Amino acid sequence: MSNDNRTPYEMIGGADTLARLVDIFYDHVKQHPDISPLFPDDFTEVKERQYQFLTQFLGGPTLYSDLHGHPMLRARHMRFPIGTVQAEAWLSCMKKAMDETGLEDNIRQQIFDRLRLTAHHMVNQWEQKEEA
Repeated sequence: MSNDNRTPYEMIGGADTLARLVDIFYDHVKQHPDISPLFPDDFTEVKERQYQFLTQFLGGPTLYSDLHGHPMLRARHMRFPIGTVQAEAWLSCMKKAMDETGLEDNIRQQIFDRLRLTAHHMVNQWEQKEEA
């Protein structure tokens, strides 16, 4: 039985690994037709906020809250049309970034599972079912 009290942030290698993950993630986002239109041409601010959020989300320093207040993710994303397609595209880009960053083992799966819940929590557009 492991007595590992490290946070997920520490377990993946901290700031350097997370910065690499965010950079690679947005390289994939830029190329993904289902979500790239949701982002500005200049990813600088978006990448910085994502880095701050993920740092805090994974148990590192509270960078996001210190600078921007409570994350309120759903409220902050309501102005963007996010459906299941966009949530899955986001997750696909994150999976590729995790692969390329070399995140492995149980910690990778734990992080991805939490991100999957978060991505689907952002959905604010639902497909209309056609009446029979």
